[in-house]
Amino acid sequence: MIERKFVGEKLKILQVEAFIAREIGKDKYSFLDIKKTPLGEKIIIYTAKPGLVVGKKGETIKNLTQILKSRFKMENPQIEVAEVPKPELDAQSMAEYIVGTLERFGPKRFKSIGYRALQRIIDAGAIGAEIVISGRGVPSSRAKSWRFYEGYLKKSGDVAETLVSKGIAMANLKSGTVGIKVRIMPPGIELPDAIEIHKKEIPIQEEVVVKETTEEVIKEKPKEKKKSAKKKEEKPKKETKAKKPKAEKKPKEKPVKEESKVEEKQWKSKLKISGKWMKNK
Repeated sequence: MIERKFVGEKLKILQVEAFIAREIGKDKYSFLDIKKTPLGEKIIIYTAKPGLVVGKKGETIKNLTQILKSRFKMENPQIEVAEVPKPELDAQSMAEYIVGTLERFGPKRFKSIGYRALQRIIDAGAIGAEIVISGRGVPSSRAKSWRFYEGYLKKSGDVAETLVSKGIAMANLKSGTVGIKVRIMPPGIELPDAIEIHKKEIPIQEEVVVKETTEEVIKEKPKEKKKSAKKKEEKPKKETKAKKPKAEKKPKEKPVKEESKVEEKQWKSKLKISGKWMKNK
């Protein structure tokens, strides 16, 4: 019995949301927040255009309260209208914006509409965004799906379920229905896998100590140089002898033995004479 009660309450909230979205119209409604109070039920309508939702002198709100009392049997419904601070970062409002432009200008310009909406989201400061336009209404021979995306977007884990803004809307065109899905990762989200490197800063006291040590080292170094210079001066220098210039060496001439040459001539002459004497005989 208790389970049926909770299920019935949830169904009632869904029916109220669908009814208000249909009555207000597309491109005006973002999301609802229903709260129970001691005086009755409080319904807060979040929208990017609060003036259009309220109407002239609050006529639309009065009509809504009467219908909620009669159809949904609410005792004292209190309707409030709240403005979305940045509609570009709200996925449902951007989905409704795309639906309104498609129904107004037709599906032929769906690419320019998708890229324009994506640029608006990124310019508002979103970390990442994704727009998917799919259905029979997209101009082609068969049903197609076009995906427009930019930036960094989480699609799994707790961050994708709780922190990423999601929006779904449908455009009823002459060529067929077109479904629009929008996902936006708003700025300021602390991701669990984000890594930050912090540089270690030296405190002021340590800097003073470092300066003092450097000054002491600078003072000590010239003293050492002076000592080494004094030691060099104390050592006597060795006297170097002046080197005499070397005399140029003349090539040695081999002595010719005149006596040996004379003997050779005499011996040859004797051989000639002896040879002639033998012939005559």
